[in-house]
Amino acid sequence: MTNPVEHDPIALRLEAARSIVRDAAALALKMRPAPGGPSGTMKGRQDYLTEADGAVEALVSQRIQALFPEDGFQGEEGGVTRQGKYRWVVDPIDGTSNFSRGRDRWCVSLGLLEGDTPVAGIIDAPALGEIFTAQRGKGAFLNGKPIKAAPTQDPAEAMIEMGWSCRVPQPVFEEKISAIVGLGAMPRSGGSGALALADVACGRSDGYLEIVIRLWDVAAALVLLEEAGARVSPFLETGGLTGGATILATAPNIAEAVSHAVNVPL
Repeated sequence: MTNPVEHDPIALRLEAARSIVRDAAALALKMRPAPGGPSGTMKGRQDYLTEADGAVEALVSQRIQALFPEDGFQGEEGGVTRQGKYRWVVDPIDGTSNFSRGRDRWCVSLGLLEGDTPVAGIIDAPALGEIFTAQRGKGAFLNGKPIKAAPTQDPAEAMIEMGWSCRVPQPVFEEKISAIVGLGAMPRSGGSGALALADVACGRSDGYLEIVIRLWDVAAALVLLEEAGARVSPFLETGGLTGGATILATAPNIAEAVSHAVNVPL
């Protein structure tokens, strides 16, 4: 019997990426420092870089190049190193500040774009035992089980996370948090944008807002969110392909209320 994956270039790549990301996540877990850090150097204020970031990115890049030499590649640490119709975008460790302190909330995030369109993604959080996968048009999954965004109807019952960054002026951050609290929602901040977006996709939370976030943080999650039925702001169309941009992802039934409150169009 013919394997349908063999005739679907995106499915073929996603299948190969499962093994690559699994090995990358295992390497990162092995290199994670014991609690009590931080362990690493600082790229900027509150922006950690560990030895594991470089090692994981190199592993992913080399394995992809060996299997798909015609594909493009972009990493958080190395930037765009190859061009192609398909472009892999990796955040070797999303949540490096958590990782560097020996905490569990971090992941390896690998997204695949066809041209400028996200078409597949994997988010592997090895310390949590969770792997999120998605292919455009074929659903989103957590550890192999289908996921959907939360059916929450009332913003006052929502749990909404916001990412913090020193790139955002403190008054802006305070304004957005106040808007979330003003809805009656419960604010959260967990230190990993990719996992926060994955939580929206699987219904664990009802929203995530980050004022400045980069493509490698969201490339995998954008497919998850689309397939899970979440609402997402136009991140790619507002500068996300080439620089930092704002992202808002929400459960569908409270999307308009949250969007209006935080003043981020969907």
